[in-house]
Order: sequence, then structure tokens, then C-alpha cells
Amino acid sequence: MVFDMNKNASLRSGLPDPLKRNALSIRDLRVEFPKAMGAPSVAINSLDIDIAPGSILGLVGESGAGKTTLARSILNHPPAPGRITNGKIWFDGVDLRQLSEGEQQRKRGRDLSIVVPNPRGELNPLIPVGEQIATRARVHLKLDKRAARAKALDMLRKVQIPDPERRMNAYAHELSGGMAQRVVIAMALVCSPRFVISDDATSGLDVTVQAQILKTMRQLSQEQDSAMLFITRDIGITAHFCDRVAVMYAGEVLEVASRNALFLRPRHPYTIMLMAAFSHNAKLRNDWHRSASGGADRKSGCCYADRCPMAQQKCREQAPALADLADGHSVRCHFPVERA
Repeated sequence: MVFDMNKNASLRSGLPDPLKRNALSIRDLRVEFPKAMGAPSVAINSLDIDIAPGSILGLVGESGAGKTTLARSILNHPPAPGRITNGKIWFDGVDLRQLSEGEQQRKRGRDLSIVVPNPRGELNPLIPVGEQIATRARVHLKLDKRAARAKALDMLRKVQIPDPERRMNAYAHELSGGMAQRVVIAMALVCSPRFVISDDATSGLDVTVQAQILKTMRQLSQEQDSAMLFITRDIGITAHFCDRVAVMYAGEVLEVASRNALFLRPRHPYTIMLMAAFSHNAKLRNDWHRSASGGADRKSGCCYADRCPMAQQKCREQAPALADLADGHSVRCHFPVERA
């Protein structure tokens, strides 16, 4: 099934107005992992997210929050043995979950792309990296072999690989970690996808290399007018890189706001404690570690209630909704933090 522009426009015209304005919209997504005994474990619970065209949404949260599960679920491939049990993922006027596997593969290669944190695991060790980039261009852009290699070489230049002509013929084991990550970015962006997922793609890199790669990713995203979901465990990176930031905990989005609003006036207690984890203030860091002793697997009420220093009885009994406070600043909390 091929989606032409007229058909896309027709499909989008039948969507509710908020979905028409977004590059990607997720509604009521639920992902479960089965257990040998008992009820399945819920990794993502009734999650809603909107990402505007050309914008970068940062998704932050500690390990185990469900960030990678969300990334893979957008591509309709949650980590095994997880399965999507509910929800819609709207992209380009279409619910991706309703497409056949072949249609999804074409979308993933051409319009949707992901950058992973383990570049050596993504690259084929037996094929030169330039050929791997060119192959993606041949398959999805229908270029001939010569044009595809030229496209691959151009992408290596854009991601600032030193001596790109020579690196075209290099193998993955011949590249440093930073160069391998740049190759993966080149492969992800060679088809000018309209939506890119960066799944903790800069973790483990030297801070200087990390800064260079982030700058390259933002520049290429702007040039190609791509929207991006930028997943990271480091909330500090989002302050410099993202347009909006969503804070995730135990499979739920607890707060989402513009970058400035989130950092200048955080409203959820978890967001404040997460910021404290990266603070230079020892007392704040200790407060975070003390709060981390609680559990997140509640059967009712707020998922953060057992760790929250502001929790009341209502929090333990009734799950809060994600409510818009003002100007797109939304918080999932019965008692949002008020600051003068």
C-alpha cells in the first residue's frame, strides 16, 4: 500500500483537529509483559503524547520508566515478550497499528527512523559502512547504485566523519565509538525521514563527542524538517537540545511542558526530585536517593504516591489525570507544586 500526498491529505482531513496539527500523536497506549503466573506487568499505561512537525520532544525518566519500550512500540515492535494491548499511534493521517507488516516496514525505512545507543550492534560487521548506508538509500529512495553511494558519501560528510571517502570502505570494528554513532545517524537520516526516534543514542560517549553529535542531529533535523522524539536519562541534555520535555515514570507521563516552563517552573514533585538527582547540591541529591527507596507497582492511585514527599490519602486511592494547567503545561498530579 503506497500513500500518496493526496491520499494523505484526505486521511488527515478526517482526523480531529489536534491530530491534524501533529507529526505524531499517541492515544491511550498500553503495553504489557506477560508473566508465568498472575496478571501481566504493565510497562506503559494509558499514555498520550503529541509531537509537533519540526519539533524535538525530550522524554526523560530513570531506568525502567518505559522509555525504550515506548520507542519500540511506536514502530509496533515492543521489546519481546511485550505486546501492545491498546491504543492508537497516528502518523501521517494513519494509525500505524492498522497497517500490514509490509506497509509498516516501508514506513519504518522511509518515513520513520530510529537511532540506537549501541551502534556496533546496529551495523553489520561484514559490510563496509558506506555500503550499508547506500543500501538503505537504494531500497527506500529507489536510487541506482552510483547515486546511492553518492548519497551515502554526502551523509558521511554531513555527520562530520573525518576523511569520509576512506571511511566509506571501513568496517564497523575500524571505527571509534563516536564515529560508529555518526554512521548510525547517517543511516537513520539518509532517507530524510519525517519522524526520528533517538533512543538514548549519545549515552556512553565522551561529553565533547556527545555535544558534537547532538549539534549534528539538531542541524540535520532542522534541514530535513523532521520531528524527533529524543529519549534520554539525562534531564540536563534536554535543557539545551529539546523544544518540549515530557517526564516519564512507571510507564506514565507525569509532566509535559515547553523547555523553559519545565525548567523554570516544574509542577510535579517527581520532576523536581529528578532535577535534584543531577544537582551539584549534595542535600538535594541525598533527598533524591531517599525518595528512590519506594516502589512504583501500585494497584490503585498515583504510581508515584509511595515515593512522593507530598502524597496524601487521595493520591493513594485515586489515579490523577494528565491535566493541562496553562499554555500546554500538563501535569498528572492531584496537588501540583505551586511556586511564587
